[in-house]
Amino acid sequence: MKTLFLSAYFSGVAKRFPDFAGGAVTGKKVAFIPTASRPEKVTFYVDADKKTLAKLGFSIRELEISSASAPEIEEGLETADYIFVEGGNTFFLLQELKRTGADKAILRQIDQGKPYIGASAGSMILAPSIEYAQRMDDAAAAPRLNGDFSALAAVDFCVVPHFTNAPFRKAAQQIVAEYAQRLDLRSISNHEAIVVRGNRVETLAAPVRQRKKCAQANISESQRKENAA
Repeated sequence: MKTLFLSAYFSGVAKRFPDFAGGAVTGKKVAFIPTASRPEKVTFYVDADKKTLAKLGFSIRELEISSASAPEIEEGLETADYIFVEGGNTFFLLQELKRTGADKAILRQIDQGKPYIGASAGSMILAPSIEYAQRMDDAAAAPRLNGDFSALAAVDFCVVPHFTNAPFRKAAQQIVAEYAQRLDLRSISNHEAIVVRGNRVETLAAPVRQRKKCAQANISESQRKENAA
């Protein structure tokens, strides 16, 4: 049975993760894939999500798909209890997954019931195609795709992350305006997650207190980057 936790910003909805996991995950191993963040200039969310996973009790093993060998990818996915695919450039992520064969390896694990956690690009990549992501990410970061945006198709809908959240609010609205008549779009904010269990799909929202805390953390990070510039 497919077991998926698809978020826009994992740290923004992590309080609901124990509900998804069915309890504590202390000592569980997670394969943490940061690949999508490689072309990005702003990557604070990577460290934020790692810290959040550690607080939840996970044992984190980073698996950089773009530089790992095929055996390393297989072993990293096979021995993990959970798979976490971080956000960033969705097209670069798809390119590297296809180039290394990690796309098929991840799908095998999902089909076998291994829980999958996606954040932004990591959630979008499970759609049948990521063509719609061009309003949010730069497809030029993945020249090897040659315009082939067919993705993993682990689900039959398309996640639109960061809906209502800066700096992607406008891009998310453009995606909905352009693709809503053609695609099954599921829009989520930074404080929501789409949970898939077999054929059952539901949306979870973070507690209000966590939303305020994460919003303040994001503001502080933005100010820090502006001051450093």
